[in-house]
Parts: sequence; C-alpha cells; structure tokens
Amino acid sequence: MAARNVRTGQRMVSTRRSLLAIVTLVVVAPLALAACGDDDSEAAGAAPVASSAAPAAGASAVPESGAVSSAPGAVELSVTPGSGKKGVPVSAEIGFTVSGGKVTTVSLKDDKGKAVAGELREDGSAWVPRSPLKNSQSYEASVTATDAAGASKTQTTRFTTMAKPAKKTGTGLYLFDEHTYGVAMPIVVEFSPGIKKKDRAAVQKRLFVKSEPAQPGTWSWTEAGTQVYYRPPTFWKSGTKLDVRIAVGGLPAGGGRYGDQDRSASAKIGRSFVMKVDNKSKKMTVVENGKTVRTLPVSLGSPKNPSSSGTMVVMEKKAATVFDTLDEMPPGEGYVTDIEYAQRLTWSGQYIHSAPWSVGSQGRRNVSHGCVNVSPSNARWLFDKTLVGDPVTVRGTEDKLAYGNGWTPWDLSWKEFVKGSALPVPAELAAQAGQA
Repeated sequence: MAARNVRTGQRMVSTRRSLLAIVTLVVVAPLALAACGDDDSEAAGAAPVASSAAPAAGASAVPESGAVSSAPGAVELSVTPGSGKKGVPVSAEIGFTVSGGKVTTVSLKDDKGKAVAGELREDGSAWVPRSPLKNSQSYEASVTATDAAGASKTQTTRFTTMAKPAKKTGTGLYLFDEHTYGVAMPIVVEFSPGIKKKDRAAVQKRLFVKSEPAQPGTWSWTEAGTQVYYRPPTFWKSGTKLDVRIAVGGLPAGGGRYGDQDRSASAKIGRSFVMKVDNKSKKMTVVENGKTVRTLPVSLGSPKNPSSSGTMVVMEKKAATVFDTLDEMPPGEGYVTDIEYAQRLTWSGQYIHSAPWSVGSQGRRNVSHGCVNVSPSNARWLFDKTLVGDPVTVRGTEDKLAYGNGWTPWDLSWKEFVKGSALPVPAELAAQAGQA
C-alpha cells in the first residue's frame, strides 16, 4: 500500500524536505504516511585544557585559516582565526599549533567580556565552543602553552564574526532527547539541500558522537548527500548511552549556504530485539536478548509487489492509521484502508502491520503490496515489544532494498559502509569484522 506522499527513490530528496521542517526541534516527528509502496527508491573563563571534556569520538580537527605567529622563544605558538579577521563564520573554532610545549589553557570572551564555554577536540588541535557564536560580534581568544620547565607563552587573537547569512542549509536529527532505542538505531542527520561531496569532510568534522561504553564508529553519506548515518561495526550494546551534537549552526555548507543551527540529543539503547523474516518459510523469527521468543507466520509482497530483501530498522510506530493508495496505483486498483499496529520500515511505504484479511495466507503465500502482514494478535504483540531502531531483516524475496530507502546503514557490510565516510577511517576501526 502507498499513501499520496509516498517516498520513492526518485522522489526521496524532494518529499523529504517537508519532513525536514518537522524534525527541526531534534525529534522524530510523525513521518509522512506511505504504505506497502514500491522500493524505487557553566560559563568558562580560561579553561584548563587538561580538564576540558573532548568532543565525542568521531571528531577531527581542521582549524580555521589565518594563523597569528608568536614572537621567537622556547615555546612557539600560533592561533586562529587570525587577529583582526572579519567575517568569521559563527561555527569558528580556536585553532592552534605549538612546538616546544603544550597548550594548557584556552579562553574565549565576547565584546562584553563574557566567557564562552567550550571543549578541546579529542586530538588537541582546536578548541570548540559549545554553541555557535553570535553574528556580527567581536571576540577575543587567548591560548597559553607551557614547556617542560614551566615557561609559558600566551597568544591572543581578536576577530569579528559574519552577519547572518542569506542562505541556509536545513538540518534534522532523528533522535528524541532522553528516549530509548533499539540496538540497530543509526544516528541519522538530514540536510536540505544535500551536501556536495567536496563539502562533506568539513561538515563531517562537526558531527560529534559519544557512546558509553565506548563503541567507536563512523559516518557514512548517502549518494545524494541528503543524509549521513553513524553506526559502530556491530549493533549497539544494550544499555549504551549516546550523546550527539550536530555542530553545524553557521558552518559553511557549500554553495554560499550555512548550517541553520546546532542540534543535540542524549538517548540510550534498550534490550536487543531482532526480527528475521524468511520468504521461503513465510515466517518471522523474533530473537530477544539472544533467545528466540516467538515464530510468527507472515505474508509478504506478491510477485507483482515484492517486499524488499535487506536489513531495515523500525522507523516509526502508529497504533492506528490509514493507508491511502489512490494517487499511487493504477485506476481501479487504489484503496483507502484503516490499519492497526503499523511499523514503518522504508520511506517507500513498507511496514509490518496487522492484516486480518490475509490471515489465511500468512505462512503459506505472499499476497501483500510489499508489507509484512501478520495477524492482529501477532501485530499487537510485536507492537508492544518493539522500539524504534529495532532491526528487521527480510531474506529471499525478488527485490533488493535500495540504499537510502529508510534507515539502511545496516544493509551494508562494515567494509562497504566505511567507504561512505568523507574523512579517513582509522585502519584498526575500518578492519573490524562488522555486523553479520
């Protein structure tokens, strides 16, 4: 089934822009309905560096251009942005290079003398304000470096930020603050318009993820640059805490556009709940915390409307909704149907849902328009058990899941996934086996 605003592969970018407006408060807002469609698709002063919390794993440092050189001495220190520089993006970091010592304190103040809080990058090459700076405002940054004998050198730079930009890149973060997600929940960031390949590295450097316990991962871009996913090599461990900052407010995003705002969220990962659907047996095997807890008969997409084979995640849940296919199917074949216990798997409209009309076919033959049909009682049982971010793998159908049609990073091997990063992935991380 497919609703009027079905997201097919060809229309994914344009139709997702309306959704982007909905998620601007860093939430997973109700997604535009589509069903069983085709798969076309604390203020800080001088902050001691040693005690500063580093931006989360996944960060990389490239200071802003325009160094200010120190006078000759035991410690050599240069700081960016350059002193007197104007038109600096509000995403500016305080960058520095040092020889003969190490940076011990960094401070940043606005033109009223108010301290700006920030943190040191993980590799120690720059200091990142905790939020975007203000437009058309002057700032003073001071960086102190100290050598082994205790001799220090302080470098100060003064700069002015740019006025508000005329064009912005819209962003969205599909994560609720303080919510619990399934073990396959990717961190999904959306951009409208998409980020071109030449601009992706600079944007990716400002996407920070911290996991506890630590599970390093990487970002990987979709071809169009409208979405970027973050995942570790294998599913998240149950109980993992995630802190995410999408620090793109005021960041140059290409084409004279700047990121609309910073976004952040803190969430956690729940128990492991994995659904595996086999077309040959017409059954779904449900595995909770490593143990099979139930096997359910299913009916998948008919030969004319095959379900997609691949690994997806639950993107959205609706206890009751309406599937409307009148604008998406040939004359005389469309319908409007009340649906219960619907769980979205793709943008193009594939769901797991209650289908009382196909109970006789479930476990025997495929009669749906692409969705995973289950009985009303099994649909409710599943609905009560699942979380957004739980993985669903379908195998053995005539159609392959299109990458980007839903939250699809787990449909790629880890080896393939890391190829989508705009930044080098550490060799040790890239060489991991990844999720089977």
